[in-house]
Amino acid sequence: MQVMQGAGLKTATISQDSGSLDVTSILPLGAMQESAARRTQDSIYLSGLGSLAIISILPPGARQPGQPRRPPPPRRLRTGSVHTRARSRAAVNKVLARRKRKRRVSMAAPAAGPVFWRRLLGLLPGRPGLAALLGRLSDRLGRSRERRRRSELVMVDRWAFWEVQLGAIWCLAVLEPWAESLLEWTNSEIIFLESSLSPRITSPPCCLCPEGVHRFQWIRNLVPEFGVPSSHVRVLSSPAEFFELLKGQIKTAKRRVVMASLYLGTGPLEQELVDCLESSLEKSLQSKFSSDLKVSILLDFTRGSRGRKNSRSMLLPLLQRFPERVRVSLFHTPNLRGLLRLLIPERFNETIGLQHIKVYLFDNNVILSGANLSDSYFTNRQDRYVFLQDCAEIADFFTELVDAVGDVSLQLQGDDTVDVVDGMVHPYKGDRAAYCRAANKRVMDVIHSARTRQQMLHAQTFHSDSLLSQEEAAAAGDRRPAPDTWIYPLIQMKPFEIQIDEIVTETLLTEAERGAKVFLTTGYFNLTQAYMDLVLGTRAEYQILLASPEVNGFFGAKGVAGAIPAAYVHIERQFYSEVCSLGQQDRVQLQEYWRKGWTFHAKGLWLYLAGSSLPCLTLIGSPNFGYRSVHRDLEAQIAIVTESRALQQQLHQEQEQLYLRSGVVSSATFEQPGRQVKLWVKMVTPLIKNFF
Repeated sequence: MQVMQGAGLKTATISQDSGSLDVTSILPLGAMQESAARRTQDSIYLSGLGSLAIISILPPGARQPGQPRRPPPPRRLRTGSVHTRARSRAAVNKVLARRKRKRRVSMAAPAAGPVFWRRLLGLLPGRPGLAALLGRLSDRLGRSRERRRRSELVMVDRWAFWEVQLGAIWCLAVLEPWAESLLEWTNSEIIFLESSLSPRITSPPCCLCPEGVHRFQWIRNLVPEFGVPSSHVRVLSSPAEFFELLKGQIKTAKRRVVMASLYLGTGPLEQELVDCLESSLEKSLQSKFSSDLKVSILLDFTRGSRGRKNSRSMLLPLLQRFPERVRVSLFHTPNLRGLLRLLIPERFNETIGLQHIKVYLFDNNVILSGANLSDSYFTNRQDRYVFLQDCAEIADFFTELVDAVGDVSLQLQGDDTVDVVDGMVHPYKGDRAAYCRAANKRVMDVIHSARTRQQMLHAQTFHSDSLLSQEEAAAAGDRRPAPDTWIYPLIQMKPFEIQIDEIVTETLLTEAERGAKVFLTTGYFNLTQAYMDLVLGTRAEYQILLASPEVNGFFGAKGVAGAIPAAYVHIERQFYSEVCSLGQQDRVQLQEYWRKGWTFHAKGLWLYLAGSSLPCLTLIGSPNFGYRSVHRDLEAQIAIVTESRALQQQLHQEQEQLYLRSGVVSSATFEQPGRQVKLWVKMVTPLIKNFF
């Protein structure tokens, strides 16, 4: 067997006494939209959708595309009985029927024709429910270019794809002797090609990379890779520990304090943080050795401006006293503009889009979390937190990222007004397309420059022909421990057409092999359709931790918001029913977190490779894996890949502590009195689920 690989093409020639078989034409997506395994007189086409390729398998004597027609070989008699061929066709039909059922929702074509729902938004009174309803109908009927592209290139899991391929080739092997070699080759080769219409991952997929943690090195083709010693990474476990660490780091900061959050609360604990900032700035001014401490804070405009006493009023005294050292940036989504901005009430305008990044940085120390700067996150709201100590390159990257988002945000002034940075397009008064282009360039410049720096550093450290041996380097004073942990920052800003986190997350879920375990947690169980399809379609085991209604942050809220926990219950029940209908209860398990007097806000992922009792990868940060995280908000998290057993043990203990307070979801769970969802909630949930 001869295998040749070229740009966008992979060819395998299998020599047999009966002739040769060419596996050719791995075409770009869009060349064939139907997913089928059909036999013709000349060829068998096995096509896939999503991020997979389309394969054309040509038997001996068949004409390849672009080649002149050749005389057909002498006709051979088919092997196999009539009953064998009938069983083979039945097997293919069974596999195809299963794939058709799985894709029945995703393959729905977008409705054609003009849609006028958006115009109606301008005529609405201040009724957010109706505005959300019509906005949802507009999204459903008048799909955007991105949604049309996704409906055409629906992401089908690789397991189902190869089930069809192998099933069809197995049936062919029964009928044609030359196909037996193809069956053997197909089992050993995974043919994967990224869609030319989506951002391209240029390295091999995980399953083709070396074993162990190095299989994830393909991520560095998208984002910078930071190698650190595992001793510099510490996993926190409680809100109180998080709060005390924040205060301690602010007090000892000498050069920079950078904090990005959804909002800053207005209670006494939040005031303690502001007082710590003021004290550190005052100390910096009075120090004999001027430390030139600078403070940069990034918040969301809509959430930070809500109410008379808000995040802005909490920070104004700091800004007025240290105008040269304090910067407060308020991000305003470009999607909230015009009449929509005027009509949607203050309490609901954040549903359109938010600044949701949570990173807290002090000199060269960084805290990544999903927690906001509010009293509940310091006391009884469970989240996740990781502390990266003495990681200068990572601190520089997140400083530049927050500065980039700050540059395209509104700047808080000392008189409580806001203004744009000189030369920047206004986020909601200026041209939306121009603003998004400028924001995309500003953020991507940070990612590209950091990636280039890390590549150069990696080349100098690991690939240069240094004249110094390790012993000589140690004697010369270079005693830095070798990295055994790698950090990858994953950014998601769909309003700016930046979707790195989405690409990496989908690839990780796709590549989770049989025997692997994925522990996924979210405070708001509202997974995107793509994520749900991957969970249901891959062969890894999943344990998904979500909030029970009583620990949902909206539990007990007044008005429409009080029905949000019931909406999450409805979504959870629908997903559980889908799991049961596919007979996957043993592979996909739902668990609900419950703790008296607490709420649940943890989000992230732990990946255990097949045969391992400890995780080698975790995702931690702000995304909730829902529609908002993917399409509306600005998000950031990090992928931590480690081969250190000590750090793996920390991550494992973190996962166990969270899951220890949970119960397994079963059909009896939804029969409990508190789980009865009202009819109007069931009807409204599909229309507004993309807003919360």
